[in-house]
Amino acid sequence: MRTGLRIRCRQFLKSEDGTALVEFAIVLPIFLLLFFTLIEFGRMGGEYVMADKAMQRAVRIAAVRPPVCPGVPGFNARGTVPVGTAPPKFGTACTAGGTVCASPAPAVCTGVAGNPTVDEIWLAISPMLGPNATEQNLSFGYNYDPALNFLGGPYVPTVTVQLTGLSFQFAIPLGPLASVAGATGTLPPNSLPFPAMQMTLPGEDLDQGNNG
Repeated sequence: MRTGLRIRCRQFLKSEDGTALVEFAIVLPIFLLLFFTLIEFGRMGGEYVMADKAMQRAVRIAAVRPPVCPGVPGFNARGTVPVGTAPPKFGTACTAGGTVCASPAPAVCTGVAGNPTVDEIWLAISPMLGPNATEQNLSFGYNYDPALNFLGGPYVPTVTVQLTGLSFQFAIPLGPLASVAGATGTLPPNSLPFPAMQMTLPGEDLDQGNNG
């Protein structure tokens, strides 16, 4: 009887039945982690590209529409000139010698719903951004550049639109999946922040022609 038990024990130890199932159970979590990670980072790359395209469209609209920020002048005002010097003529370039054009301070503000320019931009770009994006993720800047302006003409700043505060939300919880696959230490977060994106174009009279 003892001999039969020994034989059965040896047979059990030598048997490979079920080894494929054990190997499958070990490999499956790792495979799923790699598979879903590729999908999620592919989605993230796609959202980043769409956000970049949205900024290109946003600054193109902002460059030909009335300023979002208050205090942006409509026309180039005459600056101070030395005493006894003839005032500069209309059309004199702001890059001419001496103080010719008044130099407006930079204007920076956050997008707010209800502003006509912001609303037009948001209508054009919101389908290209994630579901958590709002108008307040946009900021606008208007900076004086003497090379773009002449005395008496419409004020032409460089217009910058910046997108901040966005993050990519993972649809699949990679952290728990990595834990099942045997990962230790710091696990992947549920979201990753996008870097700030901005685009700049020369303004095109900021709708002073009233037809964009």
